[in-house]
Amino acid sequence: MQKNIQLPVEHLPYFEAIGRAGDALQVPTYVVGGYVRDLLLGRTVKDIDIVCVGNGIGLAKKSAQAFPTATTVTVFHTFGTAMFRVGDVEIEFVGARKESYQADSRKPAVENGTLADDQIRRDFSINAMAICLNSEHFGELIDPFDGIGDLEKGIIRTPTDADITFSDDPLRMLRAIRFATQLNFVLEEKTYAAIINNRQRLHIISAERIHTELNKIIAAPCPSIGFKYLFDTRLLHEFFPELAAMQGIAVRNGVAHKDNFYHTLEVLDNIAPLTDNLWLRWAALLHDIAKPLTKRFEEEHQSWTFHSHEFVGMKVAQQIFKRLKLPLGDELKFVQKMIGLHQRPMMLTKDTITDSAVRRILFDAGEDIEALMTLCHADITSKKEWRVKKYIEDYAYLKERMTEIEAKDQLRNWQPPISGEIIMETFQIKPSRQVGIVKDAIREAILDGIIPNDYQIAYDFMLQKGQEIGLTVHTTHHS
Repeated sequence: MQKNIQLPVEHLPYFEAIGRAGDALQVPTYVVGGYVRDLLLGRTVKDIDIVCVGNGIGLAKKSAQAFPTATTVTVFHTFGTAMFRVGDVEIEFVGARKESYQADSRKPAVENGTLADDQIRRDFSINAMAICLNSEHFGELIDPFDGIGDLEKGIIRTPTDADITFSDDPLRMLRAIRFATQLNFVLEEKTYAAIINNRQRLHIISAERIHTELNKIIAAPCPSIGFKYLFDTRLLHEFFPELAAMQGIAVRNGVAHKDNFYHTLEVLDNIAPLTDNLWLRWAALLHDIAKPLTKRFEEEHQSWTFHSHEFVGMKVAQQIFKRLKLPLGDELKFVQKMIGLHQRPMMLTKDTITDSAVRRILFDAGEDIEALMTLCHADITSKKEWRVKKYIEDYAYLKERMTEIEAKDQLRNWQPPISGEIIMETFQIKPSRQVGIVKDAIREAILDGIIPNDYQIAYDFMLQKGQEIGLTVHTTHHS
């Protein structure tokens, strides 16, 4: 029985016009792929992919004539595709294709094909459905691999032999896990087994392609679904060994530490409802990344320690970002800053939250203090209720104190009132270690509350400190 699909009212004029263009050119025309999948799932759909059995570029040009507000048709001759925009909707056209692959590349040799050829080359059954737009069969669903059944069952399955699908294009293994994460679906057994079999094929994929899929998993509502699949299929071990190395529990003299991999996934899931900031989610993923490298058992205290894991973690984060070709500018700096500071609020209890400690954390975190506190909240994964309660109370008190001190001292993005230039001019010295000593002393004195954040008082303090380390004043016109 042929199933007819009700297309969304807001897109109906586009589909009818494209169908008429297809009729005029006598080419079978279909809306395909992600649009059909998301429509059937009731998800918001915007971008439209059109496949025709014929010349996709010709169909794009003919269709665009029906829309006075359409942008110029952009043609990609290499790929045989064309696209234009109408308002905020992007419509892309391509001719139906048949593909064949070489073992060392995921770029297929392409030739013209039928709709059936085009559907069989697609990655998953849920992405291989098409809806006809020609007037005679308008709205008719063509679903040769029961994608609609898989949507109902919530499974990710390849249309044909999964081993061939993943060997041909190994990126599809990451896409399978990404879709499972985004849709909260499960991987069908043969599809799952084929990922394990073909995991080493991932080496032919560029780092950029890998991180694009990884970012989509991290940005999902429940990222741990994806990371558990990545770990269990051992794909993670292929491209992200540092994260895989966090799994496991060591026991010495009956003393165990928690599994840092699953703790990390909990933190990532905890932070997901609190922020859409991809880089803050990356910080959650990497906050304990150096624990395997810093793990020691202290016989004296009979306990596991991870001394300096936050500072080592900052270096490891840089290596990971470099290898995965993630941005090495402000995004990396932000992630490193979060990793470096994530222990600090946790170490402050009601008894140790002094003005000086609060000033320091405000100074060190700067404009990222809210992000840091969000990460620290997400990092509370203890199963002991009393401990969770204590952390939450301590954080609430810390936030209160931060608000008071911030209002009084304005330490966010604060620069000490005396610059290196003033120090060099006053003592007539060149850039040197002595400039750093005086500058650090002024900053520390203000953060410790020894002197207020005031230019004149800081200037007098500079003169005193300079004399202590043997500097002579050559000009005092600043005072």
